[in-house]
Amino acid sequence: ERQRYPEETLNIVKSAFTGGVVGWLYGGLPAFHQARKAFIERSHGELFQNRADALQSAHRAGLRGFIRYGWRWSWRVAAFVTIFNTVSTGLSVYRNKTTISNFASAGAFTGALFRMHLGLQGLAGGFVFGTAFGIPAGGLLMVMQKLAGETLQEKRNRECRELYEQKLAEWQSRLNVTEVLGQTESNAQGRPETETAMES
Repeated sequence: ERQRYPEETLNIVKSAFTGGVVGWLYGGLPAFHQARKAFIERSHGELFQNRADALQSAHRAGLRGFIRYGWRWSWRVAAFVTIFNTVSTGLSVYRNKTTISNFASAGAFTGALFRMHLGLQGLAGGFVFGTAFGIPAGGLLMVMQKLAGETLQEKRNRECRELYEQKLAEWQSRLNVTEVLGQTESNAQGRPETETAMES
């Protein structure tokens, strides 16, 4: 029970992984096709042993492009998604409610953070872009939670209530056992006194 991570933390990790995979595909697939095409255009004058060798060389060039550009997009998208989800989840947990303003604030913070190196103008642009990205993303997440039947906040409240009721039931059962033991002990102590009184 105490070894489990909170569901919010697991959701942040899952979304970071998903963002990394999506970023890798987004950056890697076009780079694969472009690198393969560029290799074919460059290698018209080269001699290959056979057609399979030429195809293998073209695929290797494409794979290098896929890995190089896929990685560049992967870590950036994963970092963006992780920061966005961490801020929005932190605001939701702190305020104990999920609203669009949490997602807008998270988007603004993340966008400004990613464009901070471009100066004040980049910071402002990132702030606006992040807010514009955060509002529809937050709306989509809230609609998906509603369609699932239970929001994360409702689930967290329900689980806390169930845990409280479970601990209360355990405490009451322990209290009952303690009372029974106390009565048994007092009965056991009362018997020798009555036996000695009867003997005298």
